[in-house]
Amino acid sequence: MNKNISSRNTVDKALRINLDEKKYGTIVEIGAGQEVARQFFKAGAAAGSIAKTMSAYDMKFSDAIYGVQEDGRYVSRARVQAMLEKEFDLVVDRVGTSRSVASRYFAYGATVATKRFQAENECHAWCGVRVQMYPAAEPSEIIVHVRMRDENAERQQQAMGTFGVNLIYAAYYYFENAKTIIDSLTDNLEQDRIEVDSIEFYGPYFEEVDNRAINLHLIRSWKTRAIMFKPNGSVVIPAEMLYKKNVLTIRGTFRPVTRLNVDMIEQGLKFFCQLQGVTKKNSVALAEISLNDIHGNDLGVAEKDLIESVRLLNSLGYSVMITDYTRYFSLRAYFRQFTKLQIGIVVGIMNIRQISTKAVPGVEGGILEGFGKLFPDHTRLLVYPEIDKSGEFRDYNNIDLPENLQYLYRHLLENNFIFGIESSDHELFNIFSRNVLKQLQNGRGAWEECVPPGVADEIIENKLFGYRD
Repeated sequence: MNKNISSRNTVDKALRINLDEKKYGTIVEIGAGQEVARQFFKAGAAAGSIAKTMSAYDMKFSDAIYGVQEDGRYVSRARVQAMLEKEFDLVVDRVGTSRSVASRYFAYGATVATKRFQAENECHAWCGVRVQMYPAAEPSEIIVHVRMRDENAERQQQAMGTFGVNLIYAAYYYFENAKTIIDSLTDNLEQDRIEVDSIEFYGPYFEEVDNRAINLHLIRSWKTRAIMFKPNGSVVIPAEMLYKKNVLTIRGTFRPVTRLNVDMIEQGLKFFCQLQGVTKKNSVALAEISLNDIHGNDLGVAEKDLIESVRLLNSLGYSVMITDYTRYFSLRAYFRQFTKLQIGIVVGIMNIRQISTKAVPGVEGGILEGFGKLFPDHTRLLVYPEIDKSGEFRDYNNIDLPENLQYLYRHLLENNFIFGIESSDHELFNIFSRNVLKQLQNGRGAWEECVPPGVADEIIENKLFGYRD
C-alpha cells in the first residue's frame, strides 16, 4: 500500500520547484538515464532551477570526477555521498556570488543498477539529495536505498524518475516532518514498484531525527517489509548484511533481552556452525523482532520500545532486524532474495506447537503447504528445549503434538529439517521477557539476574521500558 499524501502529480511537483527562483541546483544520475532531470525539463521553466544535469557512465570518467571509493563499488552509499558532496560544492562555488543572496541550492545524485538484458542482476539504487533549507545555511541531506520491482529496465527508469522528483520535492516542502517525507516517496507510483529499505537524515534541519527510529516508519508505511541494524546501531541494507552469508535468526520481543534469549542464540549458533560450510566468519546471527502477532495483526509496540530493544541487543554485539512477517516461511523467502546458503531458525517448543497446529490463513494447502514453503532448500529449525507447565522436560524429540500431526513431525525429523539444540542451564527455563518487563516497572529487584551482564545497568540508568525507581 502506497500512501499518496500529495495531490500533485510528478510534473506539477517539478514545475513548482522550477518556478521558485530561490531553488537552484544540479541533478546527476548514473545508470538509469536522466529520468529525474527529464521530469524537470518536461515540466517547463527548468532554466530557473537546473544549473547542470550529468551522467558519467564510463567507470574511468566517473572515477575521475568522484574518486574511487574504498569499497570499489559504483552502486553504493559511498559513491552517492561523493556525488552529493562534489556537486553541491560545485554549484555553490560557481554561481553562489552571481545569483540572488536568497538562493537555496541543492544537489541530487543517484547511482542505479537497472535490469540488464538476459541477466538476473540485483536491481537497486542509492539516491540522495543535499539541500539548503534557507539561504547560506549549512546543507542537510537525505540518503535512500531503493530496490526496483519492475521486470524491465524501461519501467525501472521511469519509476526512478518519479522517485527522484518526490525526494527533491519532499526535502524542500516536507522537511519539518521526516515521516511525511517517507510517506511521499511513492507518490504517483503504483503499488510494489519500488521498495525503500533504508533512509538516513543528516544536517541541521534533521538533528532531532533518530535514524534508527525513523526507519521503522518504512515498515509501517508499507515501503518495505524489513529493516536491519548493525551491532554499532547503524542502519544497513539487507543485501549488504546477508549477501552470500549463512543466516541464523531467532524471533522474539526482546523487551528486554534476557539470559534465556542469549542462550538460545549462542546454542543455536554453536550447532549451526557444525553444518557443512558454516563458520562464524561466513555467517550472520540476527535477532528478529516482528511487529505482528501470530495472527498477522500489528502489536502496536511503540517505536521507543522497539529502539530500546535494538539498543540492548546491539550492546551485546548482535545484529537486529525488525519485520512485519508473521510466518516463518515468509521470513525464509525474504532471506532467499539475498543468499543461497544455509538458513537456521532458532525456535522454542511453543513455536513448534504454534506452526504445527495453527491454521495458515491465505495458504490453500494449510499446514502442509506451510511446511513445504519453509523447508525447500538448506533451511532448518533448531529447537530449544523447555520445562512444561507440569514440570516435565521437553525437547525436540518429545513435543506433545496432536496425534494427527505426529507422522508429519516425524517425517521432518527423519529428513533432517528439524534439529534439537541444548540449553546451557536449565534454570534459564524460568525466565520470561513478559515477567521481567512487568517486574522492572516496579523498580530494582530479582529481574536484574534474569538479563545479561550490563543490561540491567542500561535499563536502570536510562529508565528503559518504563523502569521506575
